[in-house]
Amino acid sequence: MNKAAIDVAPLVLDGVERTFRSGDETLKVLRGVDLELRAGEIVALVAPSGTGKSTLLHLAGLLEAPDRGRVVVGGEEAGRLGDGERTAIRRRQIGFVYQFHHLLPEFTARENVMLPQMIAGVRRADARVRADALLGSFGLAHRLEHLPGRLSGGEKQRVAIARALANRPGILLADEPTGNLDVHTSDAVFDELLRMVRGEGVAALIATHNAALAARMDRVVTLCDGRLVEMSPD
Repeated sequence: MNKAAIDVAPLVLDGVERTFRSGDETLKVLRGVDLELRAGEIVALVAPSGTGKSTLLHLAGLLEAPDRGRVVVGGEEAGRLGDGERTAIRRRQIGFVYQFHHLLPEFTARENVMLPQMIAGVRRADARVRADALLGSFGLAHRLEHLPGRLSGGEKQRVAIARALANRPGILLADEPTGNLDVHTSDAVFDELLRMVRGEGVAALIATHNAALAARMDRVVTLCDGRLVEMSPD
């Protein structure tokens, strides 16, 4: 992997390997994954279930450590750091969006977006301003004080995306972010996700089974025999 790329790219995976053991069985899920994710770039990860897609996202997001290889976040080799250090980097530099929104049901939409900022040390007043601006950009200015139980599926996922972007991360990782929505709502939420990611200059890796959505991203990659392969456009 080119050293200059590692120094400037928000996320670089360099020869990443991950093996799982269950009793006497050994399953090598990732066999040397290389990926460079550049600022403002949106990459689709399209791969069948069971090929290591979630494992790859967990490693890229510092939720797990690789057995071999390097995970470089913002120029810092982070994959081998301790849990506390990885958590601190995640908090500052990485946002996550999942298929299910995972909003905290006892907090309003505004509070759900404020909380990660306050955990990161942002003053409450500033966190509120950022939350209101993000939610307003997603067309949710009239839903700021609503609890998740009073929001539609599409509105909940918009709040989840706003929460992921709240701390101005350099990297966004998304695992089927519209997979739990109907087609019309999925398209609308994805439009807003792309707009916000491009507008904020975030490097994004988005796992999806939706070929039409994948085709709208800058690049499409897949996992084949534990390695990442770039797919050619049709």
